[in-house]
Amino acid sequence: MGLNKMMNSTEIIFLVEQDPEGGYIARALTESIFTEAEDLETLKIAIKDAIYCHFETPAERPKIIRLHIVRDEVFAA
Repeated sequence: MGLNKMMNSTEIIFLVEQDPEGGYIARALTESIFTEAEDLETLKIAIKDAIYCHFETPAERPKIIRLHIVRDEVFAA
């Protein structure tokens, strides 16, 4: 089994961004999983729920969920 296949089965990475309309959105980088929530704690619960829906059996589910939180910040020069 290749290293990428092993990493994919044990870890999943989500890109998390603030939604312009409020709250947060999360997209998995390697799977077709998308979810959103009003705050980060609720988003974590929504991500777990989405993973359980996406992967049918516990053996398929990743063991680690990594969030890559991206935040735009603007300030004067």
